[in-house]
Amino acid sequence: MLRGKEGAERLPALTQQLRDRARMFFAGLPMNGDGRQPFSAREEFLETAGDLYTGVRATLRRIEDEMAALKEVDEAPGLRKRVARLRTELEFLLESNASNIVYWLERRVYGNSDRKTPAIRPGAQSRNTFLQATPIDVSELLSELVFENIPTVILTSATLTVQGGFDHMRKRLGMNQARELVVPSHFRYGEQALLYLPPNMPDPREPDFPEAAAECIRRVLDITKGRAFCLFTSYSQMRDLYERLLPVLDYPILLHGTAPRNALLEEFRSTPNAVLFGTSSFWQGIDVQGEALSCVIIDRLPFAVPSDPVVQARMKVIEESGGKPFFEYQVPEAVLTLKQGFGRLIRSLEDRGVLVLLDPRIRRQRYGQTFLASLPPYRMTTTITDVEKFFEKGQPAS
Repeated sequence: MLRGKEGAERLPALTQQLRDRARMFFAGLPMNGDGRQPFSAREEFLETAGDLYTGVRATLRRIEDEMAALKEVDEAPGLRKRVARLRTELEFLLESNASNIVYWLERRVYGNSDRKTPAIRPGAQSRNTFLQATPIDVSELLSELVFENIPTVILTSATLTVQGGFDHMRKRLGMNQARELVVPSHFRYGEQALLYLPPNMPDPREPDFPEAAAECIRRVLDITKGRAFCLFTSYSQMRDLYERLLPVLDYPILLHGTAPRNALLEEFRSTPNAVLFGTSSFWQGIDVQGEALSCVIIDRLPFAVPSDPVVQARMKVIEESGGKPFFEYQVPEAVLTLKQGFGRLIRSLEDRGVLVLLDPRIRRQRYGQTFLASLPPYRMTTTITDVEKFFEKGQPAS
């Protein structure tokens, strides 16, 4: 083994070797287009392209050894631990036979775009591939690592309940014994917020939905004078509605993906009458108080994509145990997500505004009642004139 100065001189060549071998490894993964997909053929991959994996693993091991030889470098032990962790995680992802884990791949497209032409320019795009492992059932892990080791655990959130109860969360977290408490909100939802469910909207899966959605959004934004989040369940739907509305809206429009999230939020706060088009990362963890955000529009009920590998695996477990995956998993998870999205609007006692859900299934389908019963006690209407009165008179319509 090389030591001291000689070992340090070897590291640049080894890190370059790691880059080259990692590129070949990720390029060799069995990806079928962009997006998320199961990595169920790990054994076949190792049989046909195992040398790509072993090459990366061997280089990581060599870097570990060189780091261990750098006795006079203060940063070396920490860096060696990081390399060792990366190697063990890679070994787990490719070699583990854990039954409670779903292994999956994801390819994301990155590129520059401007606000007038949101489509990624062909010459500027790149793709990153991710290799992931996710527990199918987290209840055993939480029980072993948290609930059985810590005397008292308090779980608190504004979006833990479905239809006013904790049954779904208790089952997901494996909490057989727990004291429950639902604390009434100090917000006056009935006065501060109006939930508008536009009538005669087509099903989001129908081809005429985008046109109807664009017209409804335009009319609502004319009433609110912008000052809105338009939240979407997919990038494609967001870009479609953005392109339809850009020529007809007179308000500044900010588009998710054109700048870092924090930069977009800061520009939204500082730009009068702005409208922000966003997807999943804008549904939670966002706090914009005051009149700058007076409206939140959501395109459809946020059901998880059934073909998503994690969702697919969890639904399969429920089905194999005799349950009903849609009602026991997809509906409750969508309820929690919708509550998070709508929760962007009312952030203080002074906030007020309108919530809009364009998806008519919340009123037409049987499971829609689960959503309505889980939301805060907003004043609800299906009449656009009530939205106008809400802003004209400064209080919800009766």
